[in-house]
Amino acid sequence: MTLTYLIAAVVLVVLGLVVVIYNGLVAKRNRTNEAWADIDVQLKRRYDLIPNLVETVKGYAAHESQAFEKVSQARAAAMGAATGSASLADRGAAESTLAGALKSVFAIAEAYPELKANQNFLALQTELTDTEDKIQAARRFYNGNVRDLNIAIQSFPGNIFAGVFGFKPMDYFELAEADAAAREPVAVKF
Repeated sequence: MTLTYLIAAVVLVVLGLVVVIYNGLVAKRNRTNEAWADIDVQLKRRYDLIPNLVETVKGYAAHESQAFEKVSQARAAAMGAATGSASLADRGAAESTLAGALKSVFAIAEAYPELKANQNFLALQTELTDTEDKIQAARRFYNGNVRDLNIAIQSFPGNIFAGVFGFKPMDYFELAEADAAAREPVAVKF
């Protein structure tokens, strides 16, 4: 009888451990997915602001059409990566290209004092800067959740249960290494 109780106790402890580990992995995966949704919201907000910014700047610097075309192409590529089945690395590369193209628009604006004083441009610039800050914060939050999930999946005993229940490590959302220019601030000359 004592051996039966001991076996039952061990089975209950193991079952409890499995439930706790499984629920922890599910919670981490869901927090990571929620963090990705936050990034997606901010990226969509950026996509919506860009046409207004470009139209405002176009009125002052119509002969800078090549820069506007680059922004439009980069925006389209980033939106395409967002709606397609692109990997996080591909999305990161598309977002880096878009960030670099946007910097060129702000660099153009520096050459036009009347544009820099335009209230619409200033409001759009503030909104876009705020959105970029929110994207970076959301990206850090997402990457922190990915880190926590990946640690749980790769650590013992979570790695055993993660494999059994089909949990896979997730990728970080990073700027493309190839586009280091997107990481550099725009040089402003007075």
